[in-house]
Amino acid sequence: MTAPAGPTELAPPGAPVPRAGPLLQYALLAGPLLSMLDSSIVNVAVEPIARELRASLTVVQWTVSGYLLALGAGLAGTAFLARRFGTLPAYRASVIAFTAASALCALAPDAGVLVGARVVQGLVAAPLVPLAMSMLLGRDSKGARAISPVAGMLLFLGPALGPTVGGALIGAVGWRAIFLINVPLGALAAVAVRYVPEAMAPGRRPGARFDLPGLILLAAGLTGLLLGASLGASAGWTAPVTWIPLAAGAALTASYAGWAARREQPALDLSLTRQRGPALSMALCALASVVTWAAVFLLPVFVQSVQGRSALAAGLALAPQGLITGLSAVLAPRWLAGLTVRVTVLAGFAVLAVATLGLLLIMTATPLWLIAAILAGRSVAIGLVVAPLLQALVQPLRPDQLGDANTLFNTWQRIAGSFGIGLVAALYATRARTLGPVAALHSTGLVLVALAAIGALGALVLPGVRNTAMAHY
Repeated sequence: MTAPAGPTELAPPGAPVPRAGPLLQYALLAGPLLSMLDSSIVNVAVEPIARELRASLTVVQWTVSGYLLALGAGLAGTAFLARRFGTLPAYRASVIAFTAASALCALAPDAGVLVGARVVQGLVAAPLVPLAMSMLLGRDSKGARAISPVAGMLLFLGPALGPTVGGALIGAVGWRAIFLINVPLGALAAVAVRYVPEAMAPGRRPGARFDLPGLILLAAGLTGLLLGASLGASAGWTAPVTWIPLAAGAALTASYAGWAARREQPALDLSLTRQRGPALSMALCALASVVTWAAVFLLPVFVQSVQGRSALAAGLALAPQGLITGLSAVLAPRWLAGLTVRVTVLAGFAVLAVATLGLLLIMTATPLWLIAAILAGRSVAIGLVVAPLLQALVQPLRPDQLGDANTLFNTWQRIAGSFGIGLVAALYATRARTLGPVAALHSTGLVLVALAAIGALGALVLPGVRNTAMAHY
């Protein structure tokens, strides 16, 4: 289904991909980092925004929901943007647009303008992660990656620090600062992108056609799925406001799958989902993300509402796990290069299952350092699971396929993560009403252990090929 790449637009096979210095790493990491921070940083600002702008919490909540829904719609068009204009120009335009939208959010005079600006911000933020991944996962002629361990740590640490950074900025300056800080950081990234070598990025494909019907079907389907998933935890999974958009989104997405199968150049190439290896890799990545980030979502709530600690204390408990996640994601593939994908991922899920049992130790008086240690121990598994699976997914692909593969991967991660974490949160809330929060946390922990065990069983089906490419990860 994917048309061949134009020979003059892509670097020839085996051409060296330059190692990225600090400026280039900032250029390629700032966009994804800022977009992921803005997915969670506003959660702690809803009440201050509502108070200052004299709007209801229901209206202001759309600054969160609108951003996430726009991300889904924007992801639908990311692969086409990369094919039509090239990965690097599309990324540069997204960074500039995200910076401008952030400034508009910071200057919003009322809630309506703020919600609209957040929708625009989410729409233009959507391409940042998949396009940057296409360049960051590039390798030189010896198989070495362009990204450094420090850069990897920053990328994984960012989402965990979102609520902490947001709380600190709001307390010191006010809610507008959480958007205003993006402006100088984004502007610097826009300048730095000019120094990214074209050899690091898949180029445009002459003759790329715009699949408008497919784009509409896919964008509407993803929006419905993400809207339903976001409402499930708060309104209930059986409520009409939840299942109606879920059903509509599922039907539209299925219609897109049928449409894409008959198109030479669909809006998003779904052919990877029909291949056993890539499909299993994406499923296991999503499962690991749900098991990992569900606890990251629940524990700050538990620490604040049950233990009575501050939002800053809850954020500090998350910081070590972000650091360990980054170290694990960057260093584990080097240490385990002689093992197979199957053994590595199996070990990762085993570590995740055992470490998740630590949730059973958490009580109302459990010290914060122990909670931080439990989270950090669980985060070791990310490097053992996600890194090899992602590398196994993209390694055999041609450069012109990376845009679709990374967009598909990010889309699937967002949908699966929204559903998985929403269902886990609903389970915790239901059990807390009947058994109390401590017993609910323990019950939820056992469910997460079971999910990790399912992931370990799925890893047994992975190919027994050695991670030779991971030696230079």
